[in-house]
Formats: sequence, structure tokens, C-alpha cells
Amino acid sequence: MTRPRVRVREVRLLERDVRLRLPFRFGVVTLTEATEAYVQARVELEAGGQAWGAAAEMLAPKWFDKDPALSNAQNVDQLRLSLRLARALYTEGRPARTPFRLFADTYRFQRTECARRGLNPLVAGFGPALLDRAVLDAVCRAGGISVYEAVRSNVPGIDPAHILPEFSGFDIDAFLAGLSPARAIHARHTVGLVDPITAADNRERIGDGLPETLDEVVTAYGHRYFKLKVSGSVTADVARLTAIAGVLDKTPAPYFVTLDGNEQFERVDDVLALWEAMTRTPSLGRLVDAILFIEQPIARKTALLYDIAKLGAHRPVIIDESDADLDAFAEARAVGYRGVSSKTCKGFYKSLINAARCARWNAAAPGPSYFMSAEDLTTQAGVALQQDLALVSLLGLTHVERNGHHYVAGMSARPPAEQHAFATAHADLYETVDGVARVRVRDGRLAIGSLACPGFAAAVEPDWTSMRDMPA
Repeated sequence: MTRPRVRVREVRLLERDVRLRLPFRFGVVTLTEATEAYVQARVELEAGGQAWGAAAEMLAPKWFDKDPALSNAQNVDQLRLSLRLARALYTEGRPARTPFRLFADTYRFQRTECARRGLNPLVAGFGPALLDRAVLDAVCRAGGISVYEAVRSNVPGIDPAHILPEFSGFDIDAFLAGLSPARAIHARHTVGLVDPITAADNRERIGDGLPETLDEVVTAYGHRYFKLKVSGSVTADVARLTAIAGVLDKTPAPYFVTLDGNEQFERVDDVLALWEAMTRTPSLGRLVDAILFIEQPIARKTALLYDIAKLGAHRPVIIDESDADLDAFAEARAVGYRGVSSKTCKGFYKSLINAARCARWNAAAPGPSYFMSAEDLTTQAGVALQQDLALVSLLGLTHVERNGHHYVAGMSARPPAEQHAFATAHADLYETVDGVARVRVRDGRLAIGSLACPGFAAAVEPDWTSMRDMPA
């Protein structure tokens, strides 16, 4: 398939509510309910024909903007505004262009307009992140190809040098052609700050048949990868990590851990104080050895201002919330960060650009290796989950943080016909238990071979009639 030039003729913004079965605390917020945004885009191909594409993402409060003066509802409205502004830019009467140029040519305009309205760069990127996936979904459907085929053949016309001079001379087509999606991936289980570790912590059971404690999760799903949230309080964190180690250390097989600071530390020395306390605690010996990297420990306002070499000498450190602009990873590298997270809510093309950066930097000279991780934002089963998994698989990552299936009871709130459609079309990824379609986790892994279907990783559509229009 050639690189099609497209125009976006129509964008529908929809949403529906999500109720969590367990409270999820990360950073400064505890979620018990949320809203998931859906985008439908009608794309016209210059060569003829049109197709609809879709994308979905949680409207997560207190991650994109952690200003304590803003309520959760105000945070959600920020994300809705980002979507509306992106819709206006993507549908205005511009000449036809490749899907990537549509993203690249509106990038600065979106950020400028969002800044004028008081929206930070992470919020600004949310709208285009969904629009880009919906457009690519439509292009793939029009061509009858999978997103894997599209990216490896560079159907979207990805050309980072168009907006980032550092990529001048880089063979992006060769890089993309070398991507090799897998048919399965390890799910890295999130342990939130209020999650029960053992039955002794679980005073009020839900009793819905799904695991509730970390102990039960390990038994039910067989995870070997875990993401542990820390609060910034050394005493409390060491005590909680010790309790977690008491569960994980019972497993005879090797396990692997990532430590998520969620911006709870102000300075590098504060993080070092926690690290030193952990290494002085004998019962944390195996857990400390299992740590692969530390994620965004320092608040974004100062994270890129100071060199983190002292912390990086112990474990690689990556940025997550600080990854607000296309230049952020390069800026982070200059002060000692070794990696950056991929999240579909931050942008499909951004993740591919950062992966290309890693390849370019790692090939340039001897020294520390640079890498990407795959992190979650309570991504829900269906379109959102599948698109994120497809992106992670394209990046060649072997494990991805997954928690949407744990904090939410599968597709239980969706219409039965929608549940059946997804469970049938993607029977490797889902299973139906007691009439509810749920994510299937076996030996800690997700089977994702069915994502290699025409379109962006979803062979079927959600029930659009079960949603409401996004408020203006």
C-alpha cells in the first residue's frame, strides 16, 4: 500500500462511565470511578474512498495535570477540551496529507492554543493522541491491512526529521521495517498504594470471583513482573515494600520489579534516601535485586533541572510525566535519564519517535543503553487496551504494565453483544467467565496474536449506542 494522503472529514467525541471494583491510588489521587473517551473519525483518502476509524482512552484525573487546586472534574474537562481543539485542527480545510504529516503539521498549533487556555503540554497531547490513532485505524481499514503492516511499510509516512532536525540522515524506513511484533507479552501487575497485599489487609471483601489481594493475584494470574508504587515517605514505603516482598519472595521462579515514584519526591537525594533504606533492609534483598528501573520519582517541575547520575548509578531512571513534548526524552538524557515510557495517551507517533531515538543513540557510540518501557493508565478492555498492546508489541517490549483488568471487572458494564463480539474476535486476549468478557492472563502473559487484524488492532467495534456525546 502506498502512503495515502488523507483529509479528516468528521470527528465524533463520545464517552461512557467506568466504575472500579477496587480503589486505585497513584500519586495524589484515589480513583473509584472514571470516564472513558471514544473517538470516531471519518477519513477521506485523496486517491478515493473513505473509512471510519476509532480510538479510546481513559479521562484520568490527576495524572496529566496534578495541580491540587483543580478538581477531578476539572481535570477531565481539560482533556475534553484538548480533544475538541484537536478535532478543530484536524478537520479544518487543509490540503490532504499523510497521517503523520497531519500530526506533525498541527503539533505546534495544538500546543500553542492549549497553552493559551491554560492547558499544560501533557494535556495538549491527549487530543491528538486519540485523533492520530483513529485516523490510522481508518487508513488501515481502507487498505485492508493491520497496523503492524502499516507501520512496518511506513504507510503513515512517518518522517521525524520533518519536525526534529536530530533525525536528519536517519533511515526511518529501515528502522520501521525492522520492527517485529510478538504474539504474547508479559503483563506487569500494578500494586497501588492502597492495594491489599494479603488477606489480613483486606477487611471488606468484594467477593466477585476476581483476585483482590496481591497474594491472590500472583496465584490467579502467575505474574512475574510487577510495578510497585511508592509514596515518598521512606518509613512507610520500606514497610509496604517489605510486606510486598513477603508475598513475591514465596515464588520460586525469578520475578522482576519496577519502582514508580509518581512524582512524589522533590529532589534526587530524597529518592536516594529511600534507595539506601531499602538496601539496608535485609528482607528486601531479593526485591531490590529484582528492580529493573525507577520511574519518574521526581516531580515534573524539577525533574529535568538536576543531574540524576547519583541515582542512576544504582538503577536506570526513566521519565513518564515529564515526557510532555517531543524534545523531552532528549532533554532528560542530558541529565542522566536512560529511558522513557510509552503510553498511547501520550501519542502513538511520539512512542515510535522515542523508540527510534533509542536505536539511534544505542548505535552511535559505546556507553549506557537507552530504552523504552510500557506503562498503563488504567487502560480498559476493548479498543483502548488493544491499541496500546499493539503499540507496545511494535516497540519490541517484552512486558507492559497492565492494571485496567484488575481495578475494573472486565467488560461487565458493556452491552452483552459488545462483550461477545470482542471475546469472539479476540479469543486469545479475552475469556468469558460467568457471562462477562474479561482479559485472559495465563502464566503472567497476554496472548495478542489476534491484534494482527485489518485496522488498528480491533477486528470489531464497540457499541456506539451505549455511549453519550462528550459535553461541549
